[in-house]
Amino acid sequence: MTNIAIIYFSGTGNTHLMAEAIATGAKGTPDTNVQLLRITGEQIVNGRWKDEATVASLTSADAIIFGSPTYMGGVAAQFKAFVDGVSSVWAQQLWKDKIAGGFTHSGGLSGDKQGTLIYLAINAGQHSMIWVGAGEMSQPNGVNRLGSYQGVMGQAVPDFTGTKAVELDAGDRLSCELYGQRIASAAQRWQR
Repeated sequence: MTNIAIIYFSGTGNTHLMAEAIATGAKGTPDTNVQLLRITGEQIVNGRWKDEATVASLTSADAIIFGSPTYMGGVAAQFKAFVDGVSSVWAQQLWKDKIAGGFTHSGGLSGDKQGTLIYLAINAGQHSMIWVGAGEMSQPNGVNRLGSYQGVMGQAVPDFTGTKAVELDAGDRLSCELYGQRIASAAQRWQR
């Protein structure tokens, strides 16, 4: 059985919808368990993220997929607190040779999301993980409509009024599902 953990922060719900779609794709791969682990404000005390149960889940996973909205050209502060909070995992190299991937969402078509994906990949590299990119060309059905190869990007026009239901673009949803499948397949091949 392959175990995949998706650790993410979502402020408005868009990144959460991406995490769910990635989980759907991964679960479609036989012999795969998926765990969604959402970073919350309650896990951050005095500016430091801490949740030993989440760390244990991540450490026992075969693959970890990291997700954060892109705020002001980078990861959300809550996600950065998580990264800093698992520095003891890094020091012990407990995630070494695990499969890794990442995803992000923002309001702008570019929104500087590439910077967030690069940050996620660097973090995985520091943990000595094996990064898996999106693996899809841009397609007429909306798959990889934003032209991202480092990981998956999503985009929605911001609703500053807070009155509209959060929705994931159909192409972004499909991109996420395909990415979940790719990560699950890569983790299974890596296990063998």
